[in-house]
Amino acid sequence: MEEGRRAKGTGEFTQLLNSLCTAIKAISTAVRKAGIANLYGIAGSTNVTGDQVKKLDILSNDLVINMLKSSFSTCVIVSEENKDAVIVETEKQGKYIVCIDPLDGSSNIDCLVSIGTIFAIYRKVSPDEPSGKDALQPGRNLVAAGYALYGSATMLVLATSAGGVNCFMLDPAIGEFILVERDVKIKKKGNIYSLNEGYAKYFDPAVTEYLKKKKFPEDGSSPYGGRYIGSMVADVHRTLVYGGIFLYPANSKSPKGKLRLLYECNPMAFVIEKAGGIATTGHQAILDIVPEDIHQRVPVVLGSPDDVKEYLEIVKKHSAK
Repeated sequence: MEEGRRAKGTGEFTQLLNSLCTAIKAISTAVRKAGIANLYGIAGSTNVTGDQVKKLDILSNDLVINMLKSSFSTCVIVSEENKDAVIVETEKQGKYIVCIDPLDGSSNIDCLVSIGTIFAIYRKVSPDEPSGKDALQPGRNLVAAGYALYGSATMLVLATSAGGVNCFMLDPAIGEFILVERDVKIKKKGNIYSLNEGYAKYFDPAVTEYLKKKKFPEDGSSPYGGRYIGSMVADVHRTLVYGGIFLYPANSKSPKGKLRLLYECNPMAFVIEKAGGIATTGHQAILDIVPEDIHQRVPVVLGSPDDVKEYLEIVKKHSAK
């Protein structure tokens, strides 16, 4: 609301955020009682990006889309779970576009590892009828973005174009999000690296060299700790809080990277940059990419500025060869 007042807005953005918060609270409740309510297990289909769809994914997707439609503030919704963009009914349309991953890291549901919801909010810029093309905007155009983390507690991290990064904790006793940290900044340098080393066989030489420097430092400093959860929300949140670097680079198996630009990389890059960090593909800033497809994949490396710069120098060195 504070952001809205500052922008002397119409209240449509506040309405949108309120609806999103309601969906997040509902997903949080569903996640907490998944085992009891029998929401675990695979629903038997595979979504557009090839991940196996779990029952909780479908529930989360329905919750988010229904809440956003009924907020009267969105016109286009892009979800990881839907092949095409969802166009909101004309009588319910508003001026915002939402790109969302309703339940990220859902392969971790069954073993109770943290999962989350990632979202990105744009303003519609074209005068034409709303379509999926309206979502193909670079991350620099974002009005707001963030994520909800369903961990030992439920936290909402929100970054807006006008402000910084704020963290809200869900108080289950009153069912409201409470502001717990204002204007969060990432450390200049961390001591943790995070990536799936199971793919080492497919890594580019630059990634292999960077990791070697982190494990066997030549300057006598302590090696970095390795942490990898496999839930993007959890890994990025830890990187934001403790500093360090998170990598899901391109490799010979996934030459274009694996994470999706619109509803994974852009929102996370927006949060990290607003917190003073860097987010890159290795060759350009994530937020500068002009998307060509709503489910486009990109490589991503993000985190503390000094750590990411060090990685970029190694990439540059290898590119020059």
